[in-house]
Amino acid sequence: MDDTDRAIVNALQGGFPVSETPFADAAQSLGLSAEQLITRIKVLRQRGVLSRFGPMYNADRFGGHNTLVAMEVPAERFDEVTDIVNSFAEVAHNYQRDHRLNMWFVIAAETRERVAQVLTEVQDRTGLLAHDLPKLTEFHIGLKFEA
Repeated sequence: MDDTDRAIVNALQGGFPVSETPFADAAQSLGLSAEQLITRIKVLRQRGVLSRFGPMYNADRFGGHNTLVAMEVPAERFDEVTDIVNSFAEVAHNYQRDHRLNMWFVIAAETRERVAQVLTEVQDRTGLLAHDLPKLTEFHIGLKFEA
């Protein structure tokens, strides 16, 4: 990543303009054109620097459901299992942890049934146990990753 890529990652984590021209508005504050910003985001996605680019929705507030999932993934299979888990549109984000349960991700879906279905499919496709850790209490924590 160059300095401009870092500036994009750092600037856009805290919000994205809601307007008729959101990319142009975001690009202006970065000293770029809308086309340059869109191209750089595409390249960051293609290179795997960004796993996704889009809003984070609170599924509960839209009538949906979500759950936190933890898995113990053998080191030699981590990339393979990551690709399987991330292939589901319902997986909001996925983190590697330095722990026996070394993969943590969130499933957000329209129904509890779909959350359960994704959990089952993840287990079937990976052959690994997916620990379902549903939310009991919600806390809001602002989280930004400095690039």
